[in-house]
Formats: sequence, C-alpha cells, structure tokens
Amino acid sequence: MKVTGLRCRICGKEFPPEALYTCDNCFGPLEVKYDWEWIKNRVSREKIEKGPKSLWRYKDFLPVDGEPVDLGAGFTRFIRASNLGEELGLKNLFLIDDSTNPTYSFKDRVVSVAVTKAKEFGMKAVGCASTGNLAGSIAAHAAKARLPAYIFVPRGIEKNKIIQALVHGANVIEVDGTYDDANRIATEVAEEHPDWGFVNINLRPFYAEGSKTLAYEAAERLGWTLPDQVVVPMASGALLCAIYRGFRDLERVGLVDEKDVVFNGSQPHGLPISRAVKLGTRVEPVRKMDTIVHSLAIGNPADGIFAKEIIEKTGGYAEDPVDREAIEGIKLLAKTEGIFTELAGGVTVAGLKKLVEEGRIDRSDVVVAYLTGNGLKTGEAIVDYLDDTLKIRPRLEDFEEVIA
Repeated sequence: MKVTGLRCRICGKEFPPEALYTCDNCFGPLEVKYDWEWIKNRVSREKIEKGPKSLWRYKDFLPVDGEPVDLGAGFTRFIRASNLGEELGLKNLFLIDDSTNPTYSFKDRVVSVAVTKAKEFGMKAVGCASTGNLAGSIAAHAAKARLPAYIFVPRGIEKNKIIQALVHGANVIEVDGTYDDANRIATEVAEEHPDWGFVNINLRPFYAEGSKTLAYEAAERLGWTLPDQVVVPMASGALLCAIYRGFRDLERVGLVDEKDVVFNGSQPHGLPISRAVKLGTRVEPVRKMDTIVHSLAIGNPADGIFAKEIIEKTGGYAEDPVDREAIEGIKLLAKTEGIFTELAGGVTVAGLKKLVEEGRIDRSDVVVAYLTGNGLKTGEAIVDYLDDTLKIRPRLEDFEEVIA
C-alpha cells in the first residue's frame, strides 16, 4: 500500500489512514505516512511527463487510490518573469500562476485530492471554513462529485469571493465573527457529523498533500532541478510546509539532486508567522487582524510553528507588507507581466520586492514565486486604489488634451 498510515508531527505517534486530524496523545496535527520504496519503484520522470497535464500526473505521490474528482487543476502557467525580474533586479525569476486553475486559485489542488479522498471514505457530504477561494473550489468539486457542500465564511466577506460557491449550489453559512470563529463552528459540525468530510478539518492531512504538486511542477518545469529560493504567501503556513515536503519527496525517490532551497514567506503586516520570524519569538495567535487581505488573515495559524521552523532552518526570511504595499505589488505584476493576481499574490510580490531590496536574494538566484489566485476575485478591495478613468467629450481635441 502506498499510504501506510498517519503520524503526529509533534510526538510521532502513528494512526491508521482514516479521517483523523489531531493526535490523541499530544493534540498535535497529523500527516500522511508513505511507503517510499513502493513509490520509488513506480515513479520516473518519463512516466510523469507522459501523464495528464494536471496535478494528477503526480498521482503516485498523492494519498489516494481511486478515480480522481478532477476538474483539470494543476500544471498551470510557469512563467519566466523577465520584465518583473528586470524591475526587481533578478535574472532568473519564475512564477507559478495558479490564477488559471478551474476556480481560479491554488485551492483546486488541495480540494481535488481531499474530495477524492472523501469519496474513497464513502462520506455523504463535504465542507470547509473559508475566506473565499476554498469555498468556490469546494462547491465546484462537490458538484462534480455529486455531494452536498456546507461552507462556513466570516462576516463581511466580499460577495465576489462567494459567488462561485453559491452558483455551484453550495450551502454557504455566514458566521458573525472572524475566520477563526467560522473555523471553530465548522470543527464542531465535523465532530457532530463524522460521515461528512470537512477538507481543512477531518480531511486535513490528505487535503494538505495536494499543495505538494506546486513543488513537483517547479522542479519539472526547471528541467528536474530545484530552485535556489522560493517565496510563498502564508495564511496557516500549510502551503509553505507542503512545498518543502514536495521538494524532499523528489529528492527521496531520486528524481532530483539534493539541494538546500531557501524558503521565504510573506504575510500581511502584524500576522503571526512573519511577526515571529522577524522578532525571533514564538508564533503567538493574533485576535485582531487589520488587513484587507482576508485570504491570508488567519490569526491562529495551524502550521505556523512548522512554517517558521522551515524558514529558519533553510536560511530564509519572512516579510510582512502592509496593505498598500500589497496593492502596489498587484499593480507592479500587472504592469510588467500582464497578470492580475489577487491580494495574496500582491503580498507575494511585495514580499519578494522587500527581500531583494534587503539583499536576501541574490541577483543570479533561481527564484520561484507563487501566485495563488485571480485578481478578479478581489476587485472590490482594490478599486479605490486605482486611477480613475480619463473623461472626455467625443472630440479628437479633447483626447489630445488629456494625453498631452
């Protein structure tokens, strides 16, 4: 068997590969345990390259055996960002643009894996707590899998963020509170209904594995080599941890040579992981989050301590741009590379810019930065920061005046 069980990331206690997510010994989070010899005997560069142009080309590395619930996520645009690189002073900057996934964010990777696993477990419904991107992805994959979906969102979320969930027929429940409040209610519902698969709760160990494909794709698109540095947006910290595991997976089975990749994170100002890295302190929860970047606004990040550990042990750093810098990051990317990313992507670009300015990334380093969602989802949040239209009467003279 490819998956041999689950293991606590804190104390190491092992569990069967079931819908579990916390250790009953120390309450630590669980991760999937694999039979690496089984995988090593079945994977090759050639097999992967002949596979589907989606995340499922890496199925041998993923914790599922059944037929995938597949909307075509993954293997998204891999861009040599020469214009942005020139602007920032980087010779070898690459972007993975997950704004082109089926529901326009990287969440399609994790949800495709999690809903596939829910079907394997025979679950009767799926659900999540979400700030928007996950909501749309769950709703779409649930529709494909013919399962009902229950989605908990925080108060005041932008309507654009939940339109997808509503149009796909999901049950969207707006909780009077923050994302952490919505997540707490969703956890209680998951415990009350054990035959429902809440992807970022009782299916979390399997769900998180979908993000590893962002590491596999970077290595494959770089000619089966690893980059020198990566820049990853952080909310719970799970994405950064998954990309780290993904690079280690490829080394473990011999698909790439071993290399010390430097991991950098970027998170809105004042949030726990970046603050802890910059101050050299423990990751402490934050109740009040003053940012418009709702998709990264998690005050109690489940993987925060692990993300901080990876950043520090690889010699990386974490930046914390303010909202205005994130918006400028969106505009800079759009003006240089023709890509309209969401606010989380703006945080990535703004963080990358700061890292270069501080001398933490060398001009010649091979850098991969991750864009996790589409800017059309957060138009309401940035419209007031954009230039207004140029208004003229329908006369050539008026046009010539405004461009003079």
